[in-house]
Amino acid sequence: MLDVEKIRQDFQMLNFGIIYLDNAATSLTPEPVIRKMLEFYHEYRANVERGVHRLSQRASEEYEEARAKVGDFINAESENEIIMTRNATEAINLVANGLGWKKGDKIVTSLIEHHSNFIVWIRLKKRYGVDVEILRPNKQGLFNINDFEKAIDDKTRLVAITHVSNVLGVITPVEKIAKIAHEHDAHLLVDGAQSVPHFKVDVRKIGCDYLAFSGHKMLGPTGVGVLYARNELLDAMEPLSIGGGTISDVGLNYYKLAEGPIKFEAGTPPIAEAIGLGAAIDYLKGVQLDNIETHERELVKKMYRGLVNVPSVKVYGPEKPEERTGIISFNVGDLNPHDVALALDVSADVMVRSGHHCCLPLMKELLKRREGTVRASLYLYNTEEEVEKLVSTVDEIARSLA
Repeated sequence: MLDVEKIRQDFQMLNFGIIYLDNAATSLTPEPVIRKMLEFYHEYRANVERGVHRLSQRASEEYEEARAKVGDFINAESENEIIMTRNATEAINLVANGLGWKKGDKIVTSLIEHHSNFIVWIRLKKRYGVDVEILRPNKQGLFNINDFEKAIDDKTRLVAITHVSNVLGVITPVEKIAKIAHEHDAHLLVDGAQSVPHFKVDVRKIGCDYLAFSGHKMLGPTGVGVLYARNELLDAMEPLSIGGGTISDVGLNYYKLAEGPIKFEAGTPPIAEAIGLGAAIDYLKGVQLDNIETHERELVKKMYRGLVNVPSVKVYGPEKPEERTGIISFNVGDLNPHDVALALDVSADVMVRSGHHCCLPLMKELLKRREGTVRASLYLYNTEEEVEKLVSTVDEIARSLA
């Protein structure tokens, strides 16, 4: 079990009386992570990889240790499969732009994707004539696996699917999808931005070929993300950028790219941020992801039951807690979601997200709410009392409509 009160002591922002329920957008950062980043700035602030002096050597060691921590965290075969990026969006774009596409290639994705895992494929359709098939779930966001069996064929090169919807909280069956994709020699890219921070993600168990996620959603700093790519796929991928650090040799009329992840990390990387991500992983491992998952599931049960019983409130996503994570989207009558979010902030110090959450196709086609929803999202430092406060305040807002 989590010692939530002890955990909360590591997050100074919670001392300001706020209730932070916007974790799907970005999490808070604990003091041990901040201290580790300050250690870099205070003790060995230097560039990595190319210096022989002691500061550069220490910075390089810490940077590569962070890469190894990431690999271990998701059970990669080796740290050479871990590419440091700015965020999950850049990681997905690296795959989208790094493979040689031709007319007739097929990509399978879904209606519930974040724009970052959606518009990149639409752009390929416009640029190269790639076919993009978009699968639709039911109204709760749940997929029929038979739809993937029908859609994925021998023309399919890539299946790009979110692990957890950032709107509905629904968990997609990525292991089953991976098996179907590989039967047709297609690859699977998983958007893990909303899964890696909240429960154990094992890339070898899933069988995915690529996994993208962001540090800022998992207690780490902004400005750092990860692309996991299977070792044997790295040689076939072209980097988004080339330059300092990405080469093994350069002549007047040629250049040769380096091998491994540094081929994709042009220029000075986010050193402090990567080191901070490593510290965030240490923190998550210390409290244990199984405990975080159990804690969030109990809270989301309480939140769901509370909100569905509020008059005029419409709650979206799966009804069964085992089919979702700690994300709940809802609307209050015909109120604009931004007005509801502002009222929660002003009247109860509750911080939630509002709008389309970078998922306009989902909003327009599935929920029929172009203006979006209110979204409350949980993490390890949230409490039952905070959930109760959210529900009671939403109830007050809803009753004001009567």
